[in-house]
Amino acid sequence: MLECVHRARPRAGNGADVATRILIVDDEESIRSSLRRLLEYKGYETLAAEDGPRALELLTDQSVDVVLLDIKMPRMDGIEVLQKIRDGRADVSVVMISAHGTIETAVECTKKGAFDFLEKPLDQERLLVTVRNAVIQRQLVRRNRELQRTHPGRDEMVGSSVRLEEIRATIDRVAQTDVRLLIVGENGTGKELVARAVHEHGRRASEAFIEVNCAAIPEELIESELFGHVKGSFTGAIANRDGKFEQADRGTLFLDEIGDMSLAAQAKVLRVLQEGKFEKVGGNETCVVDVRVIAATNKDLLGEARRGSFREDLYYRLNVVPIYVPPLRERREDIPQLVEYFLGRVADSLGQRPKTVAPHALDILMRHAWPGNVRELRNLVERMVILSRGERVEATEVFLERDAGPRTEMDDLFGHQTFQNFKDDAERRFLVRKLAENDGNISKTARALEMQRSNLYKKIEKYGLDTRSLSD
Repeated sequence: MLECVHRARPRAGNGADVATRILIVDDEESIRSSLRRLLEYKGYETLAAEDGPRALELLTDQSVDVVLLDIKMPRMDGIEVLQKIRDGRADVSVVMISAHGTIETAVECTKKGAFDFLEKPLDQERLLVTVRNAVIQRQLVRRNRELQRTHPGRDEMVGSSVRLEEIRATIDRVAQTDVRLLIVGENGTGKELVARAVHEHGRRASEAFIEVNCAAIPEELIESELFGHVKGSFTGAIANRDGKFEQADRGTLFLDEIGDMSLAAQAKVLRVLQEGKFEKVGGNETCVVDVRVIAATNKDLLGEARRGSFREDLYYRLNVVPIYVPPLRERREDIPQLVEYFLGRVADSLGQRPKTVAPHALDILMRHAWPGNVRELRNLVERMVILSRGERVEATEVFLERDAGPRTEMDDLFGHQTFQNFKDDAERRFLVRKLAENDGNISKTARALEMQRSNLYKKIEKYGLDTRSLSD
């Protein structure tokens, strides 16, 4: 539980800060005034209503995140107001307040959808923590609905290769724990998808998943971004601000590209991992958080540590369970499934029927080196769908590196970083061609290659070759 009291400022969809708005509903003017002063001092916007009908009017006209709702009021009691709010504004978090609280009343309110129940006289610390948690719930509901609207079926870990199944098995083993993970892989391989899968399958799934791209934040701002700052702590700090660690309290913090973090920020992150506490920039109050940290990098952090650009002690703190996400060229057998998946996603976004890919076009995709990995494949599929003329994408419509001129097979082969990858790709290309020359007939191809048919079957399975397409 977060122990330091702070402002709650959820993020808008465009990344800008937006003040949280709280509606206070109580028939006693003194309580409304005292709550408004406390909450506005903590950075919240407030509205007030003296009874239920007025509260429902404000909810119709105003955007509200949290409602503090008294139970005993004239004209309409709080439980009836709660029911009407749930019927019309299910995304608003409602905290019930009563001077005559009983277990039965609290249970009834919870069953009707209240976020929490507080007794009068109100304890300020508990009130602020409850409001903060209600704000987080409101953010999650709003964010989930926005994702469902704009990204039906967010990108998934698609494929059935041995390498991907190993990652899934690791996720299953670690998700229900709080063990720290270090996800390593090239850009575009899907490290964030792995981190999200761990979060969504774990016991923190109902809490926030906060992502920080350490490479995208200037060095002089990274500490403020992570730990927050107090008003006046530096030029431009015109108000108190929560950091990502506070926003992720009780949830998961994903530190992407952590190898680009400054040494000063690394030292503070190390302290949080060791002690679970930190101070805001310019502040002297200690904040205690309960956060699961997952880090990712495309760098050799141990090598960076030897060169003095990354703390070795932080590396070992993060690297409790390492997960290596292989580049797409090392799991080519997943390419057909990925292409089919992205074809469906693009079709949904355009309101069209999914297109298909001709066998020879798919073969081109299977032979490509994919320096941009899955991200490059996703973008290419989108481009093919938009620019292709028919219902099927032909080989001539596979627009690889359009601005760099035509790319030869030898360019792809020599683009591999390891000898083993080069050998595997060369063998796969050779078999594809020979199978095509023999119309996909495995027995005929095995005789031509002077290879045992069982051995050829193993090679076909290893490289995920579709012999049916080779007879097209």
